[in-house]
Amino acid sequence: MVSFSNILEPFDYVVIGSGSAGAVIANRLSASGEFRVLLLEAGGRDKDPWIHIPAGFSKTFSNAKINWGDLSEPEPELHNRNLFYPYGKVLGGSSSVNGMVYIRGQRQDYDDWRELGNEGWGYRDVLPYFKKAENQHRGADEFHGIGGPIDVHDQFERNELCDAFFAAAREVGISTNEDFNGSHSEGAGYYQLTTNGWRRSSTAVGYLRPARRRVNLTILVNAQATRLLLQDRQVVGVEFIKDGQRFRVNARREVILSAGAFNSPHLLQLSGIGPAERLRASGISVLHDLSGVGESVQDHFMPIVVYECTKPLSINDAVRSKWGQLRILSNYLLRRTGLMTIGAAYAGGFFRAMSSAQRADVQCFFMLYSSDDYINPSEYSGFSVGIFQSRPTSRGWVRTTSPDPEKRPEIRLNYLSTENDRDHLTAGLKLTRRIMEAPSMRPYVRRREKPATTVVADCDLLDWARQFGNASYHATGSCRMGSDSTAVVDSRLRVRGLSGLRVADASVMPTLVSGNTNAPTIMIGEKAADLILADTR
Repeated sequence: MVSFSNILEPFDYVVIGSGSAGAVIANRLSASGEFRVLLLEAGGRDKDPWIHIPAGFSKTFSNAKINWGDLSEPEPELHNRNLFYPYGKVLGGSSSVNGMVYIRGQRQDYDDWRELGNEGWGYRDVLPYFKKAENQHRGADEFHGIGGPIDVHDQFERNELCDAFFAAAREVGISTNEDFNGSHSEGAGYYQLTTNGWRRSSTAVGYLRPARRRVNLTILVNAQATRLLLQDRQVVGVEFIKDGQRFRVNARREVILSAGAFNSPHLLQLSGIGPAERLRASGISVLHDLSGVGESVQDHFMPIVVYECTKPLSINDAVRSKWGQLRILSNYLLRRTGLMTIGAAYAGGFFRAMSSAQRADVQCFFMLYSSDDYINPSEYSGFSVGIFQSRPTSRGWVRTTSPDPEKRPEIRLNYLSTENDRDHLTAGLKLTRRIMEAPSMRPYVRRREKPATTVVADCDLLDWARQFGNASYHATGSCRMGSDSTAVVDSRLRVRGLSGLRVADASVMPTLVSGNTNAPTIMIGEKAADLILADTR
C-alpha cells in the first residue's frame, strides 16, 4: 500500500532512464523552463573516475555498481553458451561505459527505416539531429556539426600497425576512408571517438551537467522504475523504488521510457503491456495486449581473431612493465595523450564480404591488444581483429517471467539462427584472413593465435566462432517502430493503442544499423524531444 507521503507532486514529463537517449530528452524538454521534468535513473552518479578516462572502459566492463551485467539464456547456435551482456547502470547509461566508437551507420539504414513505413526517419530526416548532437573537432561541414553536447575526436596519433592494416586492405581491393560518417562509410580507416581528446564525452557530461541546475529539472538516481500507472488506455505516471521505499509520481503530459533495449520492454511487461498469453503465464495482469513487446531483438555477433605480432608495437607490450605503465600514466596526466586516451578499437572499417553485396555487409574492429578474457592483455605481443555482419537477420527476445521487478528478464539473442547470418560471418572471417595475409601485414604477423592455423575450412571457422564469439552490445529492436500489427511504437514513438507514453531509445530501431549504436541512440533522443515538443503546440 502506497502511503500519501510517498506520492510526489506531479511533473509534466517523467523520463525513465538517463542513458544515450534519456539524458538528451531530459535536457531538451527542460531547456525552455516551461515544463517540469523528472528524470529517473536506476543507477548512481557517474563519479567513478574510470568512467571518464577513455581507456577505463575495460575497468567498467564488469563493475556491478555501474553496469547491469545480464546473462543471456543459453544460445542454441553457440553451443548453448550464456553470454555476459554489460550495459550502463549509471548517469549516462551505456554512453558512460561503452567503447566510445563514434559510428552512425550507413545512410541506407535510415532510408530502409522510412521505406518500412516510418515517416520522418530517412537519412535526410535524421542527419540534422546527428549534427545537432555533435561537436566535431574537425569542424563543421555538410555532414558534421559543431557546438553540440557530444564531443567527437580523432585518435591521438597514427599507428604503425594500423597503417599496415590499411595498406593490406588496399592490396585486397578495400579503399581507405577518412570519415566513416561522411559521404559514405565503406573502406578502412581510423575510428573517431566520443571524447574531447582525453576524456569521455557521455550524455551525462554533455547533456545533464549543463542542465542539472535548472529548477524545473529533477534528477533522481538509484531510483528504479517498477511499474507504469495506467488509467483506461492512458499512462498517467510511474511507480519506482528509491532507498528501499516505494514512490509514485504522476505525469501531466507524458511518460518517456528510455531504459534501453532490455529494460524498456521489461518495464512494459511488468506493467501489463505486452503479449497477453505470455504475461498471464508469468502471473502478470494484462492491461494492454501488444504482441511485439520484447520481440525482434537484434545484435551484432562478433568473433575476435587474435594474432601474435613480430614487433613490440601492441598495448600488451606497453603495459607489461611498471615502467611502461608509468610512462602511459605520465603521458596522460602531463600531455593528455597516449594509450589512456583510446577506446575499444583504434581502427577498422566497413567491407563487402559476400560477392553479392550491394553495400558494405560486415564491420571490422582493429584492436591494438589481445586478450583471453576481453579485459586483461595477453602475455605476448598481440593484436586483434573483430568482425561482424552489419545487418543480421536473426531475431531474439526479452521476456519478463515474474511480476517481481527485482527478477531480471530472460534474454536470448538467437545469434546465427539464420543461414544468411552464418554465411555472412564466414565470409567476413575469410576476408579478414585475406587482409592479414596480404604483403603489407606479413612483416607484423608471427602467427595467428586464435583460431589456430589448422582452422581453415568454412565449417571449422563457423564452429570456432560459435564457441568463442561474443556479443557486440548493440542490442536493439525490442520495442520496434513501425506501422504493422506487431510494431510497438509508431513513427512519433508513441506506444500503439495507448496515450501518454512513448519509448525513445535503441529498442525502437526497426532494424539494426550497420555499426555501433550509441550515436544513433543519441540521435533518437534528439528527434524524440522535437516530436514531443511539437505535440505540445
